[in-house]
Amino acid sequence: MKISGNTILLTGGGSGIGRELARRWHDLGNVVIITGRRLDALEETAAARPGIHPVVLDVTDARAIADCVAAIVARFPALNVLVNNAGTMLNEEISSARELADAEAMITTNLLGPVRLIDALVDHLKAQPDAAIINVTSGLAFVPLARAAIYSATKAALHSYTLSLRQKLAGAVEVIEIIPPAVQTELTPGQSQREDYLPLDQFVAETMGQFETGKPGPEVCVPMVLFLRNAEAVGRFDETMEMIAAL
Repeated sequence: MKISGNTILLTGGGSGIGRELARRWHDLGNVVIITGRRLDALEETAAARPGIHPVVLDVTDARAIADCVAAIVARFPALNVLVNNAGTMLNEEISSARELADAEAMITTNLLGPVRLIDALVDHLKAQPDAAIINVTSGLAFVPLARAAIYSATKAALHSYTLSLRQKLAGAVEVIEIIPPAVQTELTPGQSQREDYLPLDQFVAETMGQFETGKPGPEVCVPMVLFLRNAEAVGRFDETMEMIAAL
């Protein structure tokens, strides 16, 4: 993926990882369209950066995705990069029957949202030079956190879908997976204050450092996430799952 001269559509641009990635890509010379549910948060991301364009979009709404993508492509026909970053995470107790509305909402946001956006844009992207799809998953795609079972499962599914996309789009669209560790954001309440989580600015610097080479690998992993990413390969999956459950 080239580092500048792109037109990038990034979901979840109103806070956290999405906000900081949008700003970094803008500052490197890209046009960035950011989406989210709250216009005020998107405008805060875009403040003093005229190349960032806020667009309100609820990625749980299939019809809104189709309409929004059509409008964005009409306005920005050079769009060549999609970044699926929007996500939600809730802790749940899955050992007994429960109300499933929250679980279903996470599946819709974290998995169906990216699938629908990719489907809406894939034909357009295949016709663009230097096209890329970037899916933001999680270290929990590789070792699940039992108290966040549905979140972990959606990220595992998105990782699997990314692998299939990469094979099917080879030679037409570059497919990249960003795999964050636990990062200091407000993805869950109080997470931004957790001293054992990676500071957001460090995560963004380490991640964008790989993009700024112009040749990021198919998986963009910061050092902290490798403990989870490689747990099964090195034979410590069960130990690692128990370890993160106790944190």
